[in-house]
Order: sequence, then C-alpha cells, then structure tokens
Amino acid sequence: MTSTTKHISPQPGDGRMTLRVQLILLQALIVAVVTLIAGLTAGIIQAHTVRDAYEDRMLAVAQSIASMPVIHDAFDDADPSSTIQPLAETIRKASDLTYVVVANADGIRYSHPHPERIGEPVSTDPSVPLSGRIFMGTETGTLGTSWRVKVPIFDGADVIGTVSVGILESQGDGEFAANLAWIIGAMLAAAVLGMLGSAWATSVIRRRIHRLEPHEITALVRNQETTLHGLSEGVISVDAHGRITLVNDAAARLLGRERDEIADAAAEDVLGPELLAVLRDGEDAGRPVIVGDRVLVARSTGAHDGTASVEATLLLRDHTELHDVVRRVEEADAIIAFRRRAGLPKGLSAETLERVSTALAAHPDSSASELGTVLSISRVSARRYLEHLASTGRALRSLDYSTRGRPGTRYRVTESLVTESLAIPGAASSPAVRD
Repeated sequence: MTSTTKHISPQPGDGRMTLRVQLILLQALIVAVVTLIAGLTAGIIQAHTVRDAYEDRMLAVAQSIASMPVIHDAFDDADPSSTIQPLAETIRKASDLTYVVVANADGIRYSHPHPERIGEPVSTDPSVPLSGRIFMGTETGTLGTSWRVKVPIFDGADVIGTVSVGILESQGDGEFAANLAWIIGAMLAAAVLGMLGSAWATSVIRRRIHRLEPHEITALVRNQETTLHGLSEGVISVDAHGRITLVNDAAARLLGRERDEIADAAAEDVLGPELLAVLRDGEDAGRPVIVGDRVLVARSTGAHDGTASVEATLLLRDHTELHDVVRRVEEADAIIAFRRRAGLPKGLSAETLERVSTALAAHPDSSASELGTVLSISRVSARRYLEHLASTGRALRSLDYSTRGRPGTRYRVTESLVTESLAIPGAASSPAVRD
C-alpha cells in the first residue's frame, strides 16, 4: 500500500500562525524569561557582593586604626587631632574611602576629611560603638548618605572613643552600575544565542515531523485511526523488544481479546505459538493458523534482521467462512457427482482406476503427487484418476493451506469407495503411501 502526504501550507491572510513561528516565539519567550530571571538574580548577587566587599574593607580599616598604639597615646595629648588627623587621612586615601573619623567618648571629632569639622560632635548616633559593639549600616551624615562601619576604641576594658569609616552610597552604586553593564551585556548575548538555538531546534523538530503543520498532523492521525480501525484485516505491530505497539479492532476481534488489554502487552503473552512463529520467522505468502474456532491466514514481515531484533507487523485475515463454503461446495459436488456417475471418460483405465481407488481407501488424505509416487505413475495421471473419483462421488477434495503459495488439494475416500475397496481381494496389501 502506498501512502502519500499532501502538504498544505497556510495561505496569507487566513489568520493561521505556522508551526515554525509558534515554536520560535514560544522558545524566545522562554529564553527571555529565563535570561531576565538569571540577570536579576546576578544583579542582586552582585549588589550584595559589592556592599559586602566594601563593608569587609571598612571593618578591617576601622579595627586596625582602633588598635594602633599611636591612636591610644594621642588621646592623652593636649591636641589629639594634630596626631590623629594626618594618620587618618593617609589611611583614608590609601584605602579609597570617603571618610575616616576618630572621635572621643563624648563624640567630639579628632579627624575628618574636612578639617574645619574637627572639634565638632559627630552627626550620627555613636551609642552602638560606645557600648562596645560594632555597627554596620547606612546613615546620612554631613557628607551625604553612606555605607559605614563604627568600632569602639578600648583602653583596657573601657571605651575611650570610636572610629567611623564610610563610603558614599553613590560610589558603591556607581561600581555596581559598572558591573551591571557587563551583566546586561551577558544577558543580551545569552538572549541572542538562545534565539539562534531556538531557530535551530525549530528546524530540527520540523524536519522530524516532515514539515507538517499542526492541523495537518491532526488530520493525518485521524485518517490513520479511521483507516486502521476500519480494516477487516487484523493489524498488529511489535517493537524490537517484543511488545505490541499497535493493534486495530479487527485483530482484537480475531484473537477474541479486548484491544486495551492487548496494547503494550508482550507478544508472547497474547499470540499463540503458531502466530508467534509466523511473526518471528516472517511469512509473505500467508500461513493458515487455527485460533479458537477461526481459520486465519497470517502474514508477517519478520521480527529478525540477521541476528538483530527489529520491528515487525503481523497481518491476520479471517478465512473461516471461505473454508466452510469450500467444504460445503465440495460435499455438494460429491453428492451430485455420485448421483450422475457414468462410465469411464476417454483415456482412463479401469485397472489403474481400481489401483488408485484401493490405495486411496487405504491411505486417505493423500495428494496426487503422493499417490503417483507410490503407484509409479505421474502426478498428472494420478490427479486425473483422483478427480474422476471426486466427480463421481467416490472421493472428496479438501484444500491444504500448509503449502507455500497456492493451497494444495488432498483427497479422501467416501463411504461407498471404502465399501468397494473392502470387497476387492488384496486391497489391504496395496503399497503404503509415504508422506
């Protein structure tokens, strides 16, 4: 059976979006969403990374200043700022910080980026470091909103002052913005690569489905289902692992099973030994198989290609009615021929006819070839005598489906021929017909 598929492309203006466009848009949406989520996540992580890096740097600077002996000694001087201010500014510039402010326990500044602010109280609450704890956070002071770290200065167990180190929030945001440009660039590159990958994946998928559109696939499946289950011939497909992948209604009916219980079952659990042999060995001409009270002719493509197992298809055709009709016609022909029995046709010998009758009576269900071999006559001659016996009602014909190709013919005696053979002396000593 030859199957052809007609490709129907959507016409301009029919409002139908092609599968290629649908796949590209769907994958582009997925790529865009995933890239956006990845970019936002990377941006948030980068923002926290930048801030954590600055806080770690500020904490290290503040703690190192708070632990310097020169700072401790300067607190006892008449003018502490003369020693602390130059040192604090040097450290601030070397660490790329916005400010380094050292203050006493009363909150009076001993250092500041703007020297005129020295001697003034600090602009933010110093209670946390003065209580002996470390403060990290964002506050707004005289220089603006900044990320800052405040640590206490201990003299033994007493807190004698604080060190406040900070960086303007705008400076941290600027560094984050610079890193964000790289993140956005990576997102755009990923989106472009994703779009190219989507186009490639779409091309592969369309080749796999023979460039069919969804409505064409739907119509094709419906037509196949309608055709398959409308067949009177049973169809069973088996994969390389021996499991049934397809079965139509006719096959289930011929096997006397429900289609749902056959589908996806192991072939050896559903098919009998004879059908399983036909499936595995392959049979082009068809082999008669009796399944229950049905006579089926089975054909198969074979489940083996050399030593490897392959997919196979088993076709079943019901010949039960045909077999019954042939048998009834043969019986009717035998009765009519018996009633119209006449003399021997021209070319037939009564002596040879008697020998054939005797051999057939002793060995029923023989073919013309078998009787010809035993009687040392040709198959054609034996067939002529056997056909004469059948036409006169003394023998019956039956079709032999076990032969490859056309069914053969076998002959068996009727009761009248058996009676005649028993009455002939020496009939029992006729040579045996060898199968």
